[in-house]
Amino acid sequence: MIESVKQLELFPTANDMQVGGDHYMDKAIQPWDYIVSNDLGFLEGNIIKYVTRWNYKGGVEDLRKAQHYLAKLIEVADGTDPRS
Repeated sequence: MIESVKQLELFPTANDMQVGGDHYMDKAIQPWDYIVSNDLGFLEGNIIKYVTRWNYKGGVEDLRKAQHYLAKLIEVADGTDPRS
């Protein structure tokens, strides 16, 4: 608990820090700011996240994750989602 309080003192905003790497820190617009500003949903947000970071963190695996979320979004959008 004390460590997380110290972290908050060092970083005044969530955009000033990143947990688990620095693959978003050099971006002109952080993915979560883009997602929130454009009122995107969970599926769209994850697509943005994985496409933004693929060549800095997860490589082709992140592109596959984005593709997986896109496939689900298409199913939801076209009415073929079996859970709808």
